[in-house]
Amino acid sequence: MLDLLVSVKLLNRTGDGPSAVYSNTDETATYLDPAKPGYIGGILEFWDKRNYRFWDTIFEVAQTGEAQNESKTGFFETLYAEPARLEAFMAAMNGSSLHAFTEMARAFPFENYRNVTDIGGADALPSRLLARAHDHLTCASFDLPEVTAIARRRVVEDNLEHRITCVSGNFFKDHFPPADVITMGMILHDWDLEQKHHLIQKAYETLQPGGALVVIEALIDDARRENTYGLFMSLTMLMEFGDRAFDFSAVEFETWAREIGFKRFETFSLTGITRAVVAYK
Repeated sequence: MLDLLVSVKLLNRTGDGPSAVYSNTDETATYLDPAKPGYIGGILEFWDKRNYRFWDTIFEVAQTGEAQNESKTGFFETLYAEPARLEAFMAAMNGSSLHAFTEMARAFPFENYRNVTDIGGADALPSRLLARAHDHLTCASFDLPEVTAIARRRVVEDNLEHRITCVSGNFFKDHFPPADVITMGMILHDWDLEQKHHLIQKAYETLQPGGALVVIEALIDDARRENTYGLFMSLTMLMEFGDRAFDFSAVEFETWAREIGFKRFETFSLTGITRAVVAYK
């Protein structure tokens, strides 16, 4: 097993045979050591405990378009009903998004804005990263009450309660907290086209002229030929939610947002698998 991990560059080995010594590579030491701040293994733990078993039904979902998991009885309702499972889900989402959100805090010109609302903020990871990176920003992390309780705890642990407000609500039913910038990280791909339109419309109505909606996703390339991860994520959404949920390209998002009234767009890379598309009002 150790030699197999050496062959795929997940371990280093010094020497051969019984005297060989194995150690982490620079990458595994950074990203797969739970004691390190860059740890992204939460998503792997979540897949191990939950997701892998659903792929036994890949042909069923392809033929029927019906979800193959808890969403048969309500995905989020089931997930959020058990605190330990919800915490595991938060860790998984952080593992998959940490470095993309960190890069977003660096790449987007937040110095030109005063406040940010993160929609579907989970445990306030994007808000905490933004607050640490930009001393002038105030942030609101908006999510369901069960999640907001976790977010408040994380914000206090980071000593950022004077910069970040955790707001409870349903982003389909309740008003978004007003802000110069609205961010949505891995949110839109969970929903059907009508719901995607609804969330983009609400962002547009909340923003002042000159404001920006920043959408972070594993955007599929426009030709749908190259971004394997984005296409795999879209298939995962089919598995999770049925044929109502899907990932999308930057051009598709721009088409929807332009119909709503956004005027200017830009797209930039965050990590190897994640990009941001920005719509300006």
